[in-house]
Amino acid sequence: MVWERRRRRDIFDIIDEYFEEMERASRELFESLLGGRPSWDVSERCLEPLTNIHITPDEVIVRVDLPMVKPESIKVRALGGNVLEVSADMNRTISFNDFGITHRRGEFCGFKTKIRIPLPVDMEKMTTKFARGFLEIRLPRKRREGVRIPVE
Repeated sequence: MVWERRRRRDIFDIIDEYFEEMERASRELFESLLGGRPSWDVSERCLEPLTNIHITPDEVIVRVDLPMVKPESIKVRALGGNVLEVSADMNRTISFNDFGITHRRGEFCGFKTKIRIPLPVDMEKMTTKFARGFLEIRLPRKRREGVRIPVE
């Protein structure tokens, strides 16, 4: 009978497996809490700003939080469909260390986001206003004129 020699697992291999499993579990939890994506892009050096969409009977109001930005650098573009893209440059560069995060590396110099408007709006009549770090975008809603059907 030939005895195979089994390799004993080293304590360091066990610890590595434990940390890999913890990293996988924390990544899954992070993705489930944030909808599958972080609010930053290290490759583009951009943060995703906080946004709020308010719908009234006449218009859709989008508010975007843009602290520490140069007002002249704000760009609002209407993309295909009912999608807006908002981007702006910051006054200074910030990093993960500024947020107290020491286990990640990266610097950010701007904001960038794409916002899907849930209703048909008239992008041609869009108005924007920037004050005290908040960008307000007003989009008039498209009115659907119904076909009048005579009743006999």
